[in-house]
Amino acid sequence: MQSLWMLLACAMFAMMGAFVKVAADFGATLPEIVLFRGIPSVLLLYFWARSTRRTIRPSSWRLHIWRNLSGIMSMWLGFFALSHLTLPTAVSLNYTAPLFIAGWMLCFGGAQRDPVRVLAVLAGFLGVLGVLRPSIQHDQWLAALMGLGAGGLAAIAMMQVRQLGQVGEPEWRTVLLFSLGVCASGLGGIAFQGWRTSDPLALLALVGLGLAGLVGQLAMTRAFGLGSTLLTAALQYVTIIFAALIGVLFWGDRPAPLAWAGMALIIGSGLLSVWRTYTEARALRGDGRAAPPAGPGFSTKEVTPS
Repeated sequence: MQSLWMLLACAMFAMMGAFVKVAADFGATLPEIVLFRGIPSVLLLYFWARSTRRTIRPSSWRLHIWRNLSGIMSMWLGFFALSHLTLPTAVSLNYTAPLFIAGWMLCFGGAQRDPVRVLAVLAGFLGVLGVLRPSIQHDQWLAALMGLGAGGLAAIAMMQVRQLGQVGEPEWRTVLLFSLGVCASGLGGIAFQGWRTSDPLALLALVGLGLAGLVGQLAMTRAFGLGSTLLTAALQYVTIIFAALIGVLFWGDRPAPLAWAGMALIIGSGLLSVWRTYTEARALRGDGRAAPPAGPGFSTKEVTPS
């Protein structure tokens, strides 16, 4: 059941990316897309917290502010990339966060001599080059850089989420406050440029991306609560495969063999980074239980795949 819940989450996040592309194709603006990503989570979690008489006041405003800044910026950049690149390319770039975490550990985290992390970073870098070289046109490099920026900022957000978990902040409150920040940023963008979407298909796509993102978030939360954190974090990369299949079926995307190889390297290096962090956590704890890994899903009952 853990694997099935995680596969459902991956399918939903891939569908969310597809809805982002559809909404953008039919004229939805980036602030409108961001707003609809946050609304369902805010409504569900707020009324659930009120009905169960849980307090919304956080234990650390500072950590939430830093988490929201990095996560919201990552979401905006990731949605920009999804709007301008092919679906598998954009999703692959968004899932480079574990590579940035591994790189941070190598440079500043005392893991300079760790050959496993060195291998993960090098393989991931080659994977990014493999995805970009055959897939990016000369006028798409800005979107590609935005996608990589989304991955880097997502890594910062993940580290903040981990710190929030260490101080005892429940995942639901982290998700709620993050979703409130997402909605506020979307409303700010709309106030600046106005509401422009009038096409019914764009509105349907906006609703679809919000619902797909919410179902994916709930399914991922359920998966992380059922068993091995390592297995759940590893399965997140199936999102890239689902996105590639959706791109082939609905947009006629035909990634070059080098791009497929790049996706495989990104997935493999991410899995290697997750496994390494997981085994280190077990060694530090000195028992068979492990803290959630600092990969694409440590404490990722709340994630930013945008």
